[in-house]
Amino acid sequence: MSQYGHPGYPQASGPTNQFPQKGALPYGQGSAPPYPQSGTSPYPPSGAPLYPQASHSQGGATAYPPGNAPPYTSGGAPPYSQGSAPSHLPGGAPPYPQGGTPSYSQAGAPPYPQQGVPSLHPPGGAPPYPQTGTAPSHQPPYPGQDVNAQTRPTAPSRGPSPAPPGQNPYPQGTAPYQPTGQSPYPPLAQGASHQQGAAQAPYPGAPPYPGQAANRTPYQAQGSGYPGQNMPPTGPSAVGGDRVVRPGTDQFKTRVEITLECRNLLNKDILSKSDPCAVLYMIQQGRWYEVGRTENVKNNLNPKFSKTFVINYFFEEVQKILISVYDIDNVTPQLTDDDFLGQVETTLGQIVSNSPFTSPLLLKNGMKAGQGVIIVKAEEIKEGCETALLTFRATKLDKKDFFGKSDPYLEIQRASADGSWQVVHRTEVVKNNLNPSWRPFEISLQKLCGGNKQQNIKIDCYDWDSDGSHDYIGGFVTTFNDMAKAVQQEVSWPCVNQATKAKKKSYTNSGTILLTSCKIMKEYSFLDFIQGGTQINFTVGIDFTASNGNPSQSSSLHYINPYQPNEYMAAIKAVGEVCQDYDSDKLFPVLGFGARIPPKMEISHEFAVNFNPQNPYCSGIDGILQAYYNCIQHVQLYGPTNAAPIIQHVARFAQTAQMEEPSKGPHAYFILLMLTDGVLSDMSNTRTAIVEASKLPMSLIIVGVGQADFNDMNILDGDNGVLRSASGEPAKRDIVQFVPFRDFRNSSPVELARHVLAEVPKQVTDYYKMRGLQPVKKPEV
Repeated sequence: MSQYGHPGYPQASGPTNQFPQKGALPYGQGSAPPYPQSGTSPYPPSGAPLYPQASHSQGGATAYPPGNAPPYTSGGAPPYSQGSAPSHLPGGAPPYPQGGTPSYSQAGAPPYPQQGVPSLHPPGGAPPYPQTGTAPSHQPPYPGQDVNAQTRPTAPSRGPSPAPPGQNPYPQGTAPYQPTGQSPYPPLAQGASHQQGAAQAPYPGAPPYPGQAANRTPYQAQGSGYPGQNMPPTGPSAVGGDRVVRPGTDQFKTRVEITLECRNLLNKDILSKSDPCAVLYMIQQGRWYEVGRTENVKNNLNPKFSKTFVINYFFEEVQKILISVYDIDNVTPQLTDDDFLGQVETTLGQIVSNSPFTSPLLLKNGMKAGQGVIIVKAEEIKEGCETALLTFRATKLDKKDFFGKSDPYLEIQRASADGSWQVVHRTEVVKNNLNPSWRPFEISLQKLCGGNKQQNIKIDCYDWDSDGSHDYIGGFVTTFNDMAKAVQQEVSWPCVNQATKAKKKSYTNSGTILLTSCKIMKEYSFLDFIQGGTQINFTVGIDFTASNGNPSQSSSLHYINPYQPNEYMAAIKAVGEVCQDYDSDKLFPVLGFGARIPPKMEISHEFAVNFNPQNPYCSGIDGILQAYYNCIQHVQLYGPTNAAPIIQHVARFAQTAQMEEPSKGPHAYFILLMLTDGVLSDMSNTRTAIVEASKLPMSLIIVGVGQADFNDMNILDGDNGVLRSASGEPAKRDIVQFVPFRDFRNSSPVELARHVLAEVPKQVTDYYKMRGLQPVKKPEV
């Protein structure tokens, strides 16, 4: 818990001015939100809608008056016999009459095992029904009244899906079901949760964080050597996160860096050569998914790609890899409108055991793609934590253009173990200049020289030509040890063209390349920050719009099936169980949007799911699921699907944490898990909210629930380009990961968590690097 509340929520005054202890409900002693004071109800006055003739006994001791359990008709009318209690109150186990056996044969007959026979549910009964031996009902919970009149189109039934024989569909004792005999609702108040008349701290109260100066400078053509690209210079694309520990061991995963090269590609362009790009795929849960793409190399049938891929290597797994090569002729991210140049399917094991791995490229019919071949190299990444910020310039370069000066760029290569050269970086092109200065760029020492500062590095200078026939100006070979001398002063090398030197005795050089600055920086890992005390603050946002369907119907996405969790619950559990390990107090805010909420049944796009806006925290993942289960019984699903308010809500607290960084260091990072069943109604506002959040210690995970078309949601994920706000401001960082839950429906929940959280470690380190912050060293004991 942060020092400013948790993390930023004002603390309430009165005797419950403490957050709940581990394992407790996030309410004050005896209080039961949504009931703020003894005897106060979130429902309309007696006799008014939503529930007719509803009242509460004195002191709020019972949720509904005896014999009149809204939303059921007076006197306990069918489907409940007179005197029976509503479905989740102590003293009975409706939806069955007391002692109840309707719809099912007595003594727990099938489909429920006889007393004493193992059940699919945790010992002691069939939650969420508190009494032992009672059976769940599949009737709508509100026979006389449908508070969710707007239902989604008919969908396939989400009926029971039995667990394997002898196994519980839920881990023993886990939410959303309560221990035997307990209600899933918070305990009802015996007295007010706060002293009568005591002032409540307002929530949230904080104004939106002040606007920051927009950085409207678009990404430049760095790292390619060719103009027109809009990707910034980056390190290797990572698969699987940052130094994740293998389950059951204390060993880090082995990571390998994959580099690609092609020769003799098919030429698909009539007036020029192909512009190849390689796409790498891996198998996940029986289907191919895209790991990443290289840069496009224009007018080149023998490309050496500088973009690399980092893959976690497991000896005990068959890790299939597919590499496809395309001729890119447009700026769209889709590959269906680009020419296919060939592909190869192999395994990571074959690549690492035969590096460099060479294979002919094949067409989709299995025939060879002409003489095209692909060369794949894999090198194990040694643990290294240094990067270099390099700034180059040149003087008196040779003039290579007939009608103008040269258009120079630098290409940097490192020596490979097999004696070949591997491209690791290309600068941008400086047009019409014989004395160019290139922009500074950052590169890890692992990528630049394999972590070996004495390894040879070759730097070549070219004159860029639009037809791809770039003219070689000259170059030199050096080591990082020599380059590091630029930490103190400028270092220079003659730019020599060996072919020209062999022809002309009078030749000296083709100019001079100078390294004006070399700054060596320590690269901190995700675990460096976590071990330094950075807390991951996990918040959940849940879509309660009417398009989810009536929760009483099995076709609803919010339907509570006693045999298996719905998609909302499964996603919360999968992602939350990972995140909760990085939060010391295990108290998580849970927010809802798109529903009418009690007591006035007004539409809200930013409400506490536990109905306690002063203290919206739930204790652990079980507490989140319990609050969700409770909420779905009391709200009316409505709309529209507006996500921006919740993103801005979390961003306010991230802004507070950012303001405290000068004194506290990198102490808090925020992850918002947002679950929605459809495309957002406020896409423009959401984009703007995300761009603002990209400046803050915050990441956003969006899980699409149900069968909707989520294609438009992919624009929020910056994997295919830089996300921009409605005004055109680019995001500072890529902080969004979007996935449809259906892609993981038949997978282990671990796979969903692994996929959506894979980018979080890099997002954390990128943010603190952008802010120039180092991990806080914990005091030695």
